[in-house]
Amino acid sequence: MKNPAIDTTKLYPLKFQALYMERIWGGTLMSEHFGRTLPEHRDPIGEAWELVDREDAASIVSEGELKEWSLHELFQHYGTAFAGKAAAKFERFPLLVKLIDAGEKLSLQVHPDEQACAELGNGAEPKTEMWYVVAARKDAKILAGLNSRATRLQIMEKLDSNEIEDQLQIYSAFPGDAFFIQSGTLHAIGAGNLILEIQQNSDTTYRISDWGRVGSDGKPRQLHREAGLKSICFTNRTSPRIPGVSGKAGFNRKFDIITRCPFFKVTDLRLTSEWLDDTGAGESFHLISAVKGEIRIGRDQRIATLKPGESAVIPACFGAYTIKPLSGDECIVLKTTL
Repeated sequence: MKNPAIDTTKLYPLKFQALYMERIWGGTLMSEHFGRTLPEHRDPIGEAWELVDREDAASIVSEGELKEWSLHELFQHYGTAFAGKAAAKFERFPLLVKLIDAGEKLSLQVHPDEQACAELGNGAEPKTEMWYVVAARKDAKILAGLNSRATRLQIMEKLDSNEIEDQLQIYSAFPGDAFFIQSGTLHAIGAGNLILEIQQNSDTTYRISDWGRVGSDGKPRQLHREAGLKSICFTNRTSPRIPGVSGKAGFNRKFDIITRCPFFKVTDLRLTSEWLDDTGAGESFHLISAVKGEIRIGRDQRIATLKPGESAVIPACFGAYTIKPLSGDECIVLKTTL
């Protein structure tokens, strides 16, 4: 039974239980890098949904006075006081946050934009996302975007061949790098990557190649080539890579990763001492994700401690708060807002 509602003046940084998803391509970096104890599983764990508000999946508060409340219940009950004025137009919490653990290369896929969704129908939802490389094994790659020479005809001809990679932009994966994957971008996460993904609240993915892989039942997974080809933006050849921060310093540093996206904004904080922040006029919640080093967030008695890999939502009405590094080394923290 969930705890009763509390006054907005008592809202606190909210942590949620992760929802783990088995994936045929899943890996072991989530447990190796973050030391997470994973649930029993038959197929590898490939995703941890850290924050989700969908009909078939809901994040549940893990501690405090609102323990057992779902993210959707919080969104409905507290409205803009929780999610912010920028979320007033949404019926559900507008972001979905995942950890992606790629033991093998993911399928080659694309997400539709609003125009493609209107044409395709069938409940298609647009999805723009950002990947932040948390950890990467040697030679791990990111495949994202068409290269300058790729044509629609070449892509169609090479869909059943690994030569399709020749039509893509391919990058070596380094921790701290980010990739802005706009809807319409053909992409695949390579093997050996641990990714923090910030995305629109959508679960629409069109798989156009699975590299000849078969599922645990011995059969190929379903492809969505017609819808996928209609969703690819063939005119976008920009690089999606946002280079990570280099070096360390003995003072706090702030780097904006995503600033002009209409769906979310992301900042990389490199902290050696306490960082003061504020949700201000309540335009948006602040999602705080610990990437490296343990941190404590909040103020007074309304605080939460985050281990590396954990996230918490600071309600839009919270106001001033601090992020305090608890390790002796530089901590890496991502802040996401609308």
